[in-house]
Amino acid sequence: MASSAPDSDNQHDSYRRASATMTPAIRVVRSLRWRAADIAVGAALGVACGVIFWGFNFAYVWVSPILKAVLPGVASLLHAFWYFSGPLAMLIIRKPGAAVYVNVIGSLTETLFGNQYDLSFVVISALMQSIFTELPFALSRYRKYNLGLSIVSGLLTSLEYGVYLMLFQFQGVAFLSPRGITHMACELIGGVLIAGVMSWFLYRAIAKTGALDHFASGRAVRRV
Repeated sequence: MASSAPDSDNQHDSYRRASATMTPAIRVVRSLRWRAADIAVGAALGVACGVIFWGFNFAYVWVSPILKAVLPGVASLLHAFWYFSGPLAMLIIRKPGAAVYVNVIGSLTETLFGNQYDLSFVVISALMQSIFTELPFALSRYRKYNLGLSIVSGLLTSLEYGVYLMLFQFQGVAFLSPRGITHMACELIGGVLIAGVMSWFLYRAIAKTGALDHFASGRAVRRV
């Protein structure tokens, strides 16, 4: 066990030396390739988020009627607990398709445990969310990962999900009705605070444990 730390230091030194000899273009291309470690961590993250989705389903069944009684549409504040996994996946894995990969695994895990929602609704919703989640990171060419982009990612995801619900789940509710306006406003707020801000600080908390030291996302926090 005593030799594990030196071995880890040698691996990091090798990584730095190899990176220093690469041109910027080659370095970017290599950084966007999926490694076995990315696949494994993404799968583990997807399963963990799927369990959270599953547990949140039960909590939402109890809490949403109370919130609806207070003000119809305000329960949408909590919806981001179903899609915070996308921004979190992008912040941790930092590869194209990370949000898609983690969201789909999370949705399948949630379905495997059992929920009250149709499988097609869950998977299609996860795929659509992923596109909007990845958009701000794609526009930055997958080179920037900060709180601002995390917030924009959460905001865009919440916009997509809010509209999706209005079109396919709340067909009888008009966009400009009091409930429609409340729903969309609360969806956006929840997306910013939960999917954007919470995911950012959750990622940093995970990175500070050292669990991500072999990832660029972990080294960015711990500088190792």
